[in-house]
Amino acid sequence: MKVKEFGERIGSALPTGRLIAYLKDGLEELNIISETDYKIQRISITKDKRFYDLPDDYVKIKDIRCKNHLNTKDEYRSIPRGVGNVPIKDADGV
Repeated sequence: MKVKEFGERIGSALPTGRLIAYLKDGLEELNIISETDYKIQRISITKDKRFYDLPDDYVKIKDIRCKNHLNTKDEYRSIPRGVGNVPIKDADGV
């Protein structure tokens, strides 16, 4: 569908340039809501290592999984995240 046809269907008398700008804004908002742009990154973990460097282009981490976490079947399970004040002190003092 062309922009002109879209404008006719919605009954808009806006100039084509402004209609294109509104369409781009709407598509950007839909992309933010639906989170269609994502990557899966695998990082090897090391025993007794707590902090890892993550790429700068990460915006949000949805899930972290670990093999054999709370199971012995070689399955990947989600690691629960700590939110708020964690009552246990870390050995690192953080």
